[in-house]
Amino acid sequence: MSADDQAFLDVLSSLPNDIRRYSSDVADFVDRHVDQIAETLREALASSPWLPKQLRPRPPPPAPVVVLPTSALERAQNWIAKHKILVGFIVLATGAVAYRSYRSSALWRKSRRAKRARSGGRMEVVVIAGSPALPLTRSLSLDLERKGFIVFIVAGSHEDESMIQNLSRPDIRPLSIDITDPPSAGNSIEHFARYLQAPHAAIPNGKRHHLSLKAVILIPSLNYQTSPIATIPPSSFADLFNTHLLQPILTIQAFLPLLTARLSPADRERPNPKVLVCTPSIISSINPPFHAPEATVCSALSAFTEVLAAELRPLDIPVTHMQLGTFDFAGFTPAANSRLLHQHGLLPAPEDADALPWPDAARHVYGRNFVSQSGSAISAGRIKGLRGTALREFHNAVFDVIDGSITSGTVRVGLGASVYGFVGRWVPRGLVAWMMGIRRAELPMWQGNNGSSAFGSPRSAGSDGEGETGSGSFVTVPPLATASEVNVWKEG
Repeated sequence: MSADDQAFLDVLSSLPNDIRRYSSDVADFVDRHVDQIAETLREALASSPWLPKQLRPRPPPPAPVVVLPTSALERAQNWIAKHKILVGFIVLATGAVAYRSYRSSALWRKSRRAKRARSGGRMEVVVIAGSPALPLTRSLSLDLERKGFIVFIVAGSHEDESMIQNLSRPDIRPLSIDITDPPSAGNSIEHFARYLQAPHAAIPNGKRHHLSLKAVILIPSLNYQTSPIATIPPSSFADLFNTHLLQPILTIQAFLPLLTARLSPADRERPNPKVLVCTPSIISSINPPFHAPEATVCSALSAFTEVLAAELRPLDIPVTHMQLGTFDFAGFTPAANSRLLHQHGLLPAPEDADALPWPDAARHVYGRNFVSQSGSAISAGRIKGLRGTALREFHNAVFDVIDGSITSGTVRVGLGASVYGFVGRWVPRGLVAWMMGIRRAELPMWQGNNGSSAFGSPRSAGSDGEGETGSGSFVTVPPLATASEVNVWKEG
């Protein structure tokens, strides 16, 4: 048998195996598609509403679900994939908190010292325009003096000068300026300018250097009367605007010639002095009821600061508005200074509570809401003296503005400054009033006659000889401070 015959026999012997394999594949393909068609037809007939229920085929039982055990990492990945928005918000919030914490810790550890001359003498001057009876003025002046500045505090009277001298610091000095007398104030500014122009020496016969004015810091009063507008006499409004609004404006006006002029050729290489205006921001941010004096004065000072910044910006003189919250003044309000604080109008006089009670009509209209507002969180932080932010944070913010680390035109510092600023911008006024306990009150019948006011006591004939709008028709009441006074109001 030849080789070709043997090959032909091998091919014939393999044909049955190939035919069996191909036929098996074709049969499996046909069976699989027939099963799919049957399954589809069964599901269609089972879900057809036109076929009677008795003739519908039963649906196949659901396939058992096999739950495979997953690791903790896989479960975490699945949860993250399902909550992408929440995870993104958590990541952003955590990053912001970490950045602020790192920045705060870095700023807290920052070394803050004023520049000195080569001979070691002090050469940077800061002027604080604020009452020396204010705790904020005293604390800031002591801190700046410790950091190497020569601090001048504006004094409008001999009593203010004695208070500044009682600090017993050689580099904290009074700067006598009578704001009410413009010619005298101009002479005082000229004398101060000549002092800055004159060369100084740290020690006798030492190397002389010139002083440079770094900043003028305005600190108005932080304490205001709380009372309904109807019970505040016109004379109180006049005194308030004169001492809390007009005097700070005139003080800045008196320093403008000094700020906008170069005292020496060396000043061309130095940065221009800065202006810092500090105002309370909690009450003026939300303008709650019974706080008309503070809201009016602080809003006016804020507008004045914006205009001042717009005028001095082309001259490259920075103006920073420091909006203050609540601070912890423990250690800076001794009992010995309480008389001076009351005398300067920086704290309400306690004896006014018994001498000038509210009339019955005012108590009926405003009493309940005044008591509710006085017990709210805002009044508790502003009137009852809750602990606030440490004064060191305010001192650091002032120094950072002076040395240029902070260049923003508005700086919020203190407990509640940022929070109430956000509330004042975005939260509806009605909701804020409701949270403070302000509710609708009934109006009384008009009872004014014979020259008396509905919210004032009748005028006695020939008592003061003033007109019908005189201050005798109004009375004022300081903020409630004790539980007994609150009970008296509630009983009324």
